[in-house]
Amino acid sequence: MIGVREDFGGGPEERGASTACLDLAVRAFAEGGWVQSALDLEHRPQQEQMALAVAEALLADEPLLFEAGTGVGKSMAYLLPGIIHATDTGRPCVVSTHTISLQEQIELKDLPQCRRLFAAVPELKRYESFQSAVLLGKGNYLCRHRLVQALQAKADLFGGAEQDELMRLADWSQRTKTGLVQELQPPPLPEVWDWVNADSSSCNRRTCSPETCPYQAARARIRRAQVVIVNHSLLFALVNAGGLMPGARGVLLPDDFVVIDEAHTMPDVATDHFGMHISSYSVERMLKTLFNPRRRTGLLKKLGSDADRQRVLDAIDASEQFFGFIADRLLAKQAITRVREPEFCEPVLLEPLRLVVDSLEKIQSRLDEGHQRDDVLEQKGRVNGCHDRIRAFLAMAEEDHVHWVERGGRKGQITALRTAPIDVAPYLRESVFRRDTAVVCTSATLAVAGEIGPFQQRAGADGARTRVVASPFDFERNMRVYVAADMPLPGAADAKLALDPLIDWVSFCVQRVSGGTLVLFTSHGDLRRVADVLEEPFKREGRPVFVQGRAFSRTEMTAQFRAAENGVLFGTDSFWTGVDIPGPSLSQVIITRLPFEVPTHPVAEARAEWIRSQGGNPFAELNLPEALTKFRQGVGRLIRRHDDRGLITILDARLLHKAYGRQFLACLPTERFTRLTVVNRETLFRPYA
Repeated sequence: MIGVREDFGGGPEERGASTACLDLAVRAFAEGGWVQSALDLEHRPQQEQMALAVAEALLADEPLLFEAGTGVGKSMAYLLPGIIHATDTGRPCVVSTHTISLQEQIELKDLPQCRRLFAAVPELKRYESFQSAVLLGKGNYLCRHRLVQALQAKADLFGGAEQDELMRLADWSQRTKTGLVQELQPPPLPEVWDWVNADSSSCNRRTCSPETCPYQAARARIRRAQVVIVNHSLLFALVNAGGLMPGARGVLLPDDFVVIDEAHTMPDVATDHFGMHISSYSVERMLKTLFNPRRRTGLLKKLGSDADRQRVLDAIDASEQFFGFIADRLLAKQAITRVREPEFCEPVLLEPLRLVVDSLEKIQSRLDEGHQRDDVLEQKGRVNGCHDRIRAFLAMAEEDHVHWVERGGRKGQITALRTAPIDVAPYLRESVFRRDTAVVCTSATLAVAGEIGPFQQRAGADGARTRVVASPFDFERNMRVYVAADMPLPGAADAKLALDPLIDWVSFCVQRVSGGTLVLFTSHGDLRRVADVLEEPFKREGRPVFVQGRAFSRTEMTAQFRAAENGVLFGTDSFWTGVDIPGPSLSQVIITRLPFEVPTHPVAEARAEWIRSQGGNPFAELNLPEALTKFRQGVGRLIRRHDDRGLITILDARLLHKAYGRQFLACLPTERFTRLTVVNRETLFRPYA
């Protein structure tokens, strides 16, 4: 991980030394202001309100929760005051996003737009030279120092094919400018990349320099940057790994202030990273880094004795026995099983791991200072950490966490131990909102029924100021909403026959809209069954079809769907949010079911139990708010620009027949909707010309 504890240089000025971010934001975003005159952008009152609220939060070093509807221009509203404040105070502005598309938009569109504004306005000229950097985990970067070490020890560390891979990496290292693993095609073998990437204590400023080491060069860019872009996953991985020193101001970097965009996803991402994850695959890789019995390679081939290597083999055998027992006992019939009682299986792996740690301790003690000693010390820390986490899991030591085991991997052959906090709010409160710095959380969907309170409570943002501004788009003119009133209700007697009406409705709606249609599912099974029936008929009509889970990645599917202009995309969970396709390429969104999560996952189940124990109602406090937020996200895929027009078609009659349906209807950006049935749809269903 990026070494956030290290000195990033540049002492900040006194807090409150400049109010320029507010003063200049007032002049920039006002009607007739610089954003309008210099960039030829229209004045948006909602954007002005947000920019001023952000500036006030930065100056006060206080948290702000701000819902900004689609089209407000929230990126510019937080970047402009953020860059000004960072430049004036010497403090880094960390911007965290959830999706790659928004990261790319900020880096490639929004920041250059800010720079053009600064260059065009004399009063802003001093901010034109601001610098930005994208923060990635250390494991993404090549370390040439470690590469040289691996080349010197290749006979001990690697077999024949792995040595060939090492030479490919050595050749690439002479050409790459960034040293990022994402450049490499095909991707490197994990067991080789482990020995040459920067995620090691031996990649440090004593042994590596920015002139030769891609990671150290990236760190240097981060130290100089006024804006640092990160994703939520890395942000919370780093925070959970230790973050800043106790008592230090800031969330991620010393003395930083933070903007969390797409903040509606923050509690779920944080929940994942404030837990524990250890798998049979990771344990096997860790041990075979020390000694691989099949290839007769590894760190202990040369440094260890026969007894040391035998201890590694014993640990490998014990790992297979330990995880094999869990797979056979708990995961034979289901992929996920909650663990409710401590010591649910014998701790057969703990003693072998402890003996491996003892061996590494003795080897380390007889080595002189240098990279070999550093490598042994690092591996000892990893094995010891693995031992402690497994011991804590078996003892269920963290009482505020839910514990479970799961089966994963392409063939379901990987067994993992997992934990997560039942209530993530205390963790976010301490690590994010009580860091004596400004934290701005923004999204188009923070509120439920116009209230941010439920999100505020779940995120641990007690006392934060909250604001909601609506989208400036004319939804009444540009969006038509249809609800299929005659779809069978889930759980009804004829629910098993509901797939035929669903296929019929999807076929009808797609065929009558000439532009692209995004069909959103809550079930992978339903998605596959509907796609299997309709894919060929749509293709015969000249409609490209894209099905999630097939050959293309989410990013590739979205790009090809956008280019097709009349495609049909069948998507589930990840397509409900973060998809930005303006124009006729997306002319209709079909929501096949209201997005209630089935509360069978251990985290959801444990949260429901906890809410019930507090005298609450899990459906009202957990399931419904999450479904409403996801529903708003799905509807929000349609209108992305002022001139966009299209249809929202909802194929779930619970919207009309259940009491909670009124709350979903209230989430729609237009008050008008049309009830359709098979009898009247030919007459009432009217796409835009």
